[in-house]
Amino acid sequence: MTTSITREEALSLLKKYNKEPFHLLHAFTVEGVMRWYAKELGYEDEIEYWALAGLLHDVDFEVYPEEHCKKAPELLAEINAGDDLTHSVCSHGYGICCNVEPVHLMEKILFAADELTGLIGAAVKMRPSKSVMDLEVSSLKKKFKDKRFAAGCSRDIIKQGAELLGWELDELFSKTIDAMKSCEADVARQMEEV
Repeated sequence: MTTSITREEALSLLKKYNKEPFHLLHAFTVEGVMRWYAKELGYEDEIEYWALAGLLHDVDFEVYPEEHCKKAPELLAEINAGDDLTHSVCSHGYGICCNVEPVHLMEKILFAADELTGLIGAAVKMRPSKSVMDLEVSSLKKKFKDKRFAAGCSRDIIKQGAELLGWELDELFSKTIDAMKSCEADVARQMEEV
């Protein structure tokens, strides 16, 4: 999977439709997580594609929340994103806001990790360190079981994502925590520039 879109083009499009720091933080986080997964799983030649799909996955959410994943193809056309990238971006909303099914391993990871990064981010905010660096799977599992904690993060979607990947929840948790550790400093740096 490749794309001719540059990160600068993708970032420009993202910022055109996303002004809220929270949405930019989420986009940068998912981008970094996808970059880590590509490297970790042996898709080094596709790292930029995986990262761009992560960066752009919610491109339409802030301005068009009721049309999430339905408006994305129109916005992505502004930078001549190909059909593959458009499919990948939209597939994270499968069964939630669209019927674009995640097929490629990257799309399944995006589906699973998108929601999970939100839960991990909320857990990190509660920690004295305010950092993912000292977050353990056991702590995340407690937060996951507490339905009142970060109630907007769907446990069902996270479980469905793990099933799509054929992974146990603990494996998805552990890998995604590691992925967020790998990009925490870079995400913080990017947020200072916002």
